[in-house]
Amino acid sequence: MQSLRLKVYSIDGVTPVVHPLSFVHPDAVLIGDVVIEEGCYIGPCASLRGDFGRIIVRKGSNVQDNCTLHSMPGFDCVVGANGHIGHGAIVHSAMLGPNVLVGMNAVVMDHARIGESAMIGAMSFVKTGAEVPARHLAAGAPARVLRKLSADELAKKIEATELYQQLARRCLASLRPAEPLAHFEANRPRVDADIVFTARRTLDAVQPHPLT
Repeated sequence: MQSLRLKVYSIDGVTPVVHPLSFVHPDAVLIGDVVIEEGCYIGPCASLRGDFGRIIVRKGSNVQDNCTLHSMPGFDCVVGANGHIGHGAIVHSAMLGPNVLVGMNAVVMDHARIGESAMIGAMSFVKTGAEVPARHLAAGAPARVLRKLSADELAKKIEATELYQQLARRCLASLRPAEPLAHFEANRPRVDADIVFTARRTLDAVQPHPLT
C-alpha cells in the first residue's frame, strides 16, 4: 500500500520524512518539515502541516483519522514515542511526552506540555501554556488536572497503542484499493477475528451484529 502515491509536499525545499516501517494513509496530507519515525500509523484525512514549524511524530505513535498537527514559527509540535492521538484531535505547537493519549476531538494548544503517560480526555481544551503532569488525567474545557491515572488505565492505554502499531504493519502488508462488493458474502471473515483486545472482554453489553 505504501507504494501508492502519498499526499506529501515540500515547501521551501523542505520535504517530509517518513520511516519505511511507518504507514501513512494515502488520504493523509504531509507538508514540509514533518518527521515520522519508525512504526507509526497516520490515519486517513490527517493533516500534518509543517509550513511554519517542525512536526515530529516519534516512534510507535499513531495520529488517527481527521487529526490536525501544526506548529508556529520557532516552535516544534512533538508527539512523544508511543503517543496516541484520537480521531479528530488537534495538537498545535505543543510538546507531548512519551506514551501520552489525546482523546477524540480534544484540542491541545500552543506551548502546552503534556507529561509522560498523561491522558487528555475526549473533547477537552488544553489552554496555551498549560502543563499536565506525568501519569495524570486532564479533562474539560478548559482542561483541568483531575487525578492520577491508575495502573489499569495506563495498561489499557498501552494495549490500545499496540493495536495501532499492529495496524500499521497490517496496512503495510495488506491494505489495497478495492471495489465494493454488491452482496454480503457467505462465510465473510471478520477483521477482528485474530485481534486480542482485553477491553473487548469487559464490554459484555456490546454484541456482534447478527449477520456475523
